[in-house]
Amino acid sequence: MAAIIDGKAISAQIREEIKEEVCSFVSKHGKAPSLTVVIVGEDPASQVYVRNKARACAQVGIVSDVIRLPADSDEDELLSLIKRLNEDSGVNGILVQLPLPDGFDEKKVICAIDPKKDVDAFGYENVGRILTGDYDFLPCTPAGVMELLRRSGIEVRGKDCVVVGRSNIVGKPMAALLLHENGTVTVCHSKTADLPSHTRRADILVAALGRPGFIKADMIKDGAVLIDVGINRREDGTLTGDVDFDGCFEKASAITPVPGGVGPMTITMLLKNTLKAAEKQI
Repeated sequence: MAAIIDGKAISAQIREEIKEEVCSFVSKHGKAPSLTVVIVGEDPASQVYVRNKARACAQVGIVSDVIRLPADSDEDELLSLIKRLNEDSGVNGILVQLPLPDGFDEKKVICAIDPKKDVDAFGYENVGRILTGDYDFLPCTPAGVMELLRRSGIEVRGKDCVVVGRSNIVGKPMAALLLHENGTVTVCHSKTADLPSHTRRADILVAALGRPGFIKADMIKDGAVLIDVGINRREDGTLTGDVDFDGCFEKASAITPVPGGVGPMTITMLLKNTLKAAEKQI
């Protein structure tokens, strides 16, 4: 029977630590770290994410500002705004909420953010530094997964680690971070032949493919650690992950639930990145 890795509890613990560090930062420098979030359009899910980020900032004492641009804004307007925020010494972190409306070049927009303020760590400079291991910021979801493993006492060193999914936001950086911790890493994807043959040998399996309940009990080995990054909405509005939680629970040694596993950690790591950005800019 699997131990449940409680992302809500671990996230709350880390946020208390960040809150104390922010208090020390304010006492030392006379101002709080600041995060500016830019959202273009009215995507409902993005609106929820932005509200959650603002609420989390308030909880730990980080100043947050949300700049809302209408959906019919053009790319030049957004790039001009980013340039202004890059040059504003009062802004420590910049985040452009994705996805952007049709007509925007997301890569161009993300790479326009000053790498020192790129607290999502999506820009090419920060991505390159992650691969070399010489980084300031980590993408928030993979960083959250590593914290869950670390604080749950799960050793990566020497383990067979399988990542299912190769996105730039989760899969690829996740593989790099596991490799940095001396795991032996396999990345699987939609073109992988006989995918179950890979997942069945994983000591640590990270599912990040966006397909509800895809990882079944017959695809894992006894005692595997299952990290479920998927967030999928059922027809009834409830959330489910990429792992068949009920089917895998008895066979795994540890598992993250959805919701309440990796999700809470993502925003927490954003707070951590914003604080670090402010410290490096002093």
